[in-house]
Amino acid sequence: MKKLVFLSGKYSTGDTKENILEARKAAIKLWEAGYAVFCPHLNTAGFENDCKCTYDDYIEGDLAILNRCDMIIMLPGWLDSPGAKIERRYAFDNGIPIKYFTDLDL
Repeated sequence: MKKLVFLSGKYSTGDTKENILEARKAAIKLWEAGYAVFCPHLNTAGFENDCKCTYDDYIEGDLAILNRCDMIIMLPGWLDSPGAKIERRYAFDNGIPIKYFTDLDL
C-alpha cells in the first residue's frame, strides 16, 4: 500500500500562484515516485477568494488530514510559512515522520 504523505509549504506568503505551482510540481514528482499525496495547496486553491472560512478553519482542517497521514514532507521555503510551521510542529508533537523535499531522492 502507498504511503500517504502531506505536502507542506508556503501558500499565501509571497506569490500565491507561484507557491501553488511549486507545490503542484512537487506533488506530481511524489506521485510518480509512488506516494499517495495530499497537497493542501491544490485542495483549497483560490478558496481565500470564494469561501467564508477563516485561516484557523483551514489550519484545523489541515491538521485533521495530517493526523491521518504516514508522513509530512516539507517544501523548500517552509520556514517562511506560519501554517507550514504549525503543521510541522503538529507532526513532531504527534510522532508523524518529517521529511524534507530537497532531501528526497526523486
